[in-house]
Amino acid sequence: MKFRNLIMLSVLTLLVTSCTAPKLGYFQDVQSGQVQQLQTPELVTIQPGDKLSILVGSKDPGLAYLFNLQIVGRYRTSQSDANLTTSQVASYTVDGDGFIDFPVLGKLHIAGKTRSEIAAFVKNELISRQMLKDPVVTVDFLDLFFSVMGEVNSPGRFLMDHDKTTLIDALSRAGDLTINGRRDNVLVMREYEGKNMAYRIDLTNMQSLYQSPVYYLKQGDMIYVEPNEKKARESTAMGNTLLQPTLWISLASLLTSISVLIFK
Repeated sequence: MKFRNLIMLSVLTLLVTSCTAPKLGYFQDVQSGQVQQLQTPELVTIQPGDKLSILVGSKDPGLAYLFNLQIVGRYRTSQSDANLTTSQVASYTVDGDGFIDFPVLGKLHIAGKTRSEIAAFVKNELISRQMLKDPVVTVDFLDLFFSVMGEVNSPGRFLMDHDKTTLIDALSRAGDLTINGRRDNVLVMREYEGKNMAYRIDLTNMQSLYQSPVYYLKQGDMIYVEPNEKKARESTAMGNTLLQPTLWISLASLLTSISVLIFK
């Protein structure tokens, strides 16, 4: 009798543990009315190899024309490589030393500057060299991107079209996590000063997310959402068969019958 009870208890324990639900909700630590302190956002800065457009305007279009590239290029305007469209725009590529070759002004070092800093820098150069009195300088990113892979609905490479793209923005643009994606262990890979840095993020914990150095993304960041245990088991031959309640109920019935015969 004790043996039979032990078998039934073991099977019941396996059934309970096998039916444990994964974490599916985000920000599970947040209470109503709770205030979360955000870190100071670190704006995206231009790096060697990046592409951008710099357009100069003025009350005198004839003069402003001299400071805009006359050779137009094409750049991607879609959200993902899966659906590309193109548009014509004057573009610069930052060389390995951080310079661009600007019309009339010549070589300008812009690596390490934000969009607003580049606009202010070019405007100041035009005014200080007495080339334009009232320049209006507009700077836009052209080929800055991040990638999202793994258990999301629309994986791919996405353009970074503004200065403060967050990890939540990125996952939203990738169609959110699938039901099989792990919310508590999202991986973000970042290249920094010649090194590859790895960060693990728990999306169920808002405080941890907001304080992470990768809450605000940088160009080239790679986000990977790994599958949960259920999804991972499906890749094996037995898959989730061993965790099906019907299997263990049948096994329990068989073992009980055997124990009855043995201990009669």
